[in-house]
Amino acid sequence: MSTFAEILLNGVSLGSVYALIALGFVVIFRATEVVNFAHASLLLAGGYVTATLHDDLGFWPALLVGIAGAAVVGAAVEFLVMRRYRGSDHSVLAIVTIGVDILLTTELTRRIGTDVLPLGDPWGDAVLRLGPISLAHTRIAAFVAAALLITAFLLVFRYTSWGVAMRAAAESAETAALMGVRLGRVSLGAWAVAGGLAAVAALFLTVFPTPGLERATSLAALKAFPAAILGGLDSTTGALVGGLLVGITESLATGYQSDLTFLGRGLGDLAPYLVMVVILLIRPAGLFGTKELARV
Repeated sequence: MSTFAEILLNGVSLGSVYALIALGFVVIFRATEVVNFAHASLLLAGGYVTATLHDDLGFWPALLVGIAGAAVVGAAVEFLVMRRYRGSDHSVLAIVTIGVDILLTTELTRRIGTDVLPLGDPWGDAVLRLGPISLAHTRIAAFVAAALLITAFLLVFRYTSWGVAMRAAAESAETAALMGVRLGRVSLGAWAVAGGLAAVAALFLTVFPTPGLERATSLAALKAFPAAILGGLDSTTGALVGGLLVGITESLATGYQSDLTFLGRGLGDLAPYLVMVVILLIRPAGLFGTKELARV
């Protein structure tokens, strides 16, 4: 029972990090109706800046610069690239984000090379022991940070003018524009927020028990994509629930891998996608996604 509790707690912590990444997908989709496949490169950019600056600035200033850097990269992508294609079909814009991701990821992986870059976090390999249950301090910090950031975003989304503008744009971009909502500012802010959230997620994906930032770190964003899809791409609540589902599923599949060898190796990596497929078969719009009705 203690093993199950430990795996479950680690899954909740990991899921909260996935929820941060999934929230980035959702924010951009709600503001622009574009699926952002460049999110992985934003995550890698934020982690890289933090990793390269922590020796000179210290961890916390380097983290703040990393968050700001990823937000600036996201805003630059929107302003310099995506805005030029405004009015194009959404599938075309999604393909454009794939191209942006290839360019940014190629440059960042060239800079990282074969190195594994530590981020200089203050928690190290410290572990909290609650009877037979062991939980790394980094997992606790990840859960607390994700909870605070998601709560802050939901409050901003609900009660600020930017949040109202985003909700209006998500309902009907044309009507929102006619009512005076500046869609460019909404889109720019969404990309910046998504970049900042990705940078925080990059931190907690590369600290203990992970050795550090490497070229494959950006692939973690692909695990958060099922979280956004199964929760509903237009639902902020869905991002949270989807992230937790994916994190818990991955932890349980990995933790009980030895008992599930008949299903093959690497089940932990595959499990989130299996859950996504099962849920989409039942609810094609996701758990909290808006169903589109067509009048014929």
